[in-house]
Amino acid sequence: MYLVSEAIRFLMKDKESELSSGDVATLNSYKGSLDRATKFIPYWVKIIVAIALGLGTMIGWKRIVITVGERIGKTHLTYAQGACAEITAAATIAAADGYGLPVSTTHVLSSGIAGTMAANGSGLQWSTIRNIALAWVLTCRRRCCCRAACIWCFRRFSELTTSCPALCRASTSWSHTR
Repeated sequence: MYLVSEAIRFLMKDKESELSSGDVATLNSYKGSLDRATKFIPYWVKIIVAIALGLGTMIGWKRIVITVGERIGKTHLTYAQGACAEITAAATIAAADGYGLPVSTTHVLSSGIAGTMAANGSGLQWSTIRNIALAWVLTCRRRCCCRAACIWCFRRFSELTTSCPALCRASTSWSHTR
C-alpha cells in the first residue's frame, strides 16, 4: 500500500499534463484513502514509543555502544568514522522518508559503521555482522509468526461469536455495562 501510494504520487507528478482532471481527481481520492489507511499514527502512540525507546537506550546503552563502536570493526571506532557513519545514516533515513519507504534506523547506522570500517581498511568482524543479520531475519520471522497467531485467534473468536448466539448476547450485554 505504501508503494502504490508513492507510485501514484510519482505518476501524477510525471504525467500531470497527460492526465485528465477526472483521472487526477480519481487518483487523488485513491491516494488519500491509501494514506489514511497506512500513514495514521495517533499522537499518543508516538509519545509512548519515544519514551520506550529513550528508556531502553538509557538502560541498555553500554551494550549498544560496545556492539556498535567496538564489535563491528576489528579496531575501535574513531570520532571521524562515527561522524561519517552518522551523516550517512541521517542522509539515508532522510532519503527513505522523502520517498516514503520504511527503514530500520539501527540497521542503517550499523551499515554506515561497517562501511566506514571497510573504507578505512581496518576490517570487519564478520561474526558480529552475522549476528546482527541473523537478529534482523529472526526478528522479522518472529513478528510474522506473532501476527499470524493473533489473526488466527481473532478470526477464531469472531467465528465463535457469530456461530454461538449465547456468546453474542453475552458480549453485547458486557459492552453495554461498560
